[in-house]
Amino acid sequence: MAVKLRLMRMGKKKQPTYRLVAADSRSPRNGRFIEIIGTYHPRREPSTVRIDNVKAVKWLRNGAQPTERAKKLLEISGAWTHFTEGTEPEPLAPPGPDDRPVDATAEAAEPVTADAS
Repeated sequence: MAVKLRLMRMGKKKQPTYRLVAADSRSPRNGRFIEIIGTYHPRREPSTVRIDNVKAVKWLRNGAQPTERAKKLLEISGAWTHFTEGTEPEPLAPPGPDDRPVDATAEAAEPVTADAS
């Protein structure tokens, strides 16, 4: 069985998000997969890539072949560097409550109360 690391499209029409998955090369794009390795959100500003480098390197060392786009995302996350250099990646930190960049310019608005006098 040939395993590929590839993107699986998710989300609504014209609002794509992707999962990076390890799947059999014969299965369809959005079909059955073996394991979810990460996510990619291209519509966010800036786009968000969240990949579990430990799982990605494990699959690459076991012979999984990444697609072109998956390879670029692995290079961005640093998993490809760990794979080529033979080093061990650090485990993925747990996601935050929203896992989005925080806007530093937005200030919390204080509630306005009316006087009863």
